[in-house]
Amino acid sequence: MDTRAETARILVEFLEVAITSIVFHKRVYPAGAFERRRYMNAVVHRAKQPELRDYIHSSVNALFPFIQKMNQSSSSGSKIEEADLEFSLRSFLIKLPTSENLTKPLPPDCRWEVTAYFRGLPEVGTSKEADVWIPTDTKQWQHLPEVTPIKSMSSQPLSLQLFVEHPSPSEPKTCHV
Repeated sequence: MDTRAETARILVEFLEVAITSIVFHKRVYPAGAFERRRYMNAVVHRAKQPELRDYIHSSVNALFPFIQKMNQSSSSGSKIEEADLEFSLRSFLIKLPTSENLTKPLPPDCRWEVTAYFRGLPEVGTSKEADVWIPTDTKQWQHLPEVTPIKSMSSQPLSLQLFVEHPSPSEPKTCHV
């Protein structure tokens, strides 16, 4: 792949498709709210509702400067070929529907949001980019969730993990997608 910015763009695009697929497979909205599409030669779902599409798109695209910055600060000088990256990411999209049986059905009145976890807020070019994301309160980590690994990939300079997060038994009952 020619540039690290292109790698970041592919990752952001992939995250948008993956989040939409998760929302579809968790049945947060009726199946009729989505249409079938192909992405990276895999069958995925796209939200028909513009507001849902825009929410996911704007949330994920706000990650672009962080992903690009982390990608640039990677100590490894290696580059990943676009075909290899797409092959690896496609395997995540194929795994999503099969992981559905590892989760419990969501309550009918559940809410969901896009959340990104960083070890620290990365330094980016302008403070406006960092202001999109809000640091979390550490109280959230008092009740560690149960985690079920689904898929992982490590292809220098990139590592990616997919897991299902279940609320811990001692955590108050809320909806997590």
